Amino acid sequence: METEWKPLKVAQVDQLSIRVFNNRKEMGKVAAKDVASKLVELLEQKETVRMVFAAAPSQIEFLQALTAEKEIEWERVIAFHMDEYIGLEEHAPQKFSEFLKEHLFGKLNFRKVHLIDGRNDSGEECQRYGELIRSEHIDIICLGIGENGHIAFNDPPVADFCDEEIMKVVELDASCRQQQVNDGCFKHVDDVPTHALTLTIPTMMSGTFLYCIVPGLSKKEAVKNTLTGSISTTCPASILREHSNCNMYLDRDSYGI
Repeated sequence: METEWKPLKVAQVDQLSIRVFNNRKEMGKVAAKDVASKLVELLEQKETVRMVFAAAPSQIEFLQALTAEKEIEWERVIAFHMDEYIGLEEHAPQKFSEFLKEHLFGKLNFRKVHLIDGRNDSGEECQRYGELIRSEHIDIICLGIGENGHIAFNDPPVADFCDEEIMKVVELDASCRQQQVNDGCFKHVDDVPTHALTLTIPTMMSGTFLYCIVPGLSKKEAVKNTLTGSISTTCPASILREHSNCNMYLDRDSYGI
């Protein structure tokens, strides 16, 4: 069975390890197997593991495969997510917390799930959530890349590789807001909130193990810029090339083969 999951291409760009798969399903299954294997390994070494998850349609195949893994003691895993819109109603379906409840948090018995509250005072929420993140090291971060090269909601205009904050308020740029429409999360760009809370790039880079899942034709340009451009905030994801333990999973469409 696993022979069909053999990558079409394996590459290394700086410190970033890349594997390209035939389709999104294979990509998601392999990424999930790798994350599950690392979780089992870490849980043999320590009592709990702290993880951060991305919420986006690009992560669905990966999350489906991860929730099907049987050997993980999820009751020893503490979960976070990396960003949230400001101002949406409590149970708005577009909220990233709701997405993750549907595809992950509501399906497994985590020890604790820490959700970002976009309805709280933004300054207070950055402090509250930042303290939770800072309290112990983050072991695993599962992330994607936006069409404009963002990681979390660090769009090019607000991305800062030397940010001193753990989490901050950001204004979403036009291409980021349009992506939310393209992904089917909102009907019109005017419906997309203009501001969000996001973990900063240094916070993301502080995770010990990063797993970056990026399928789809709409991500092809961002992937190209990540892998072949300069390491710059013009493509925030390019900084992943400097992480010593980051694995990137692509499909034919996102890699362009």
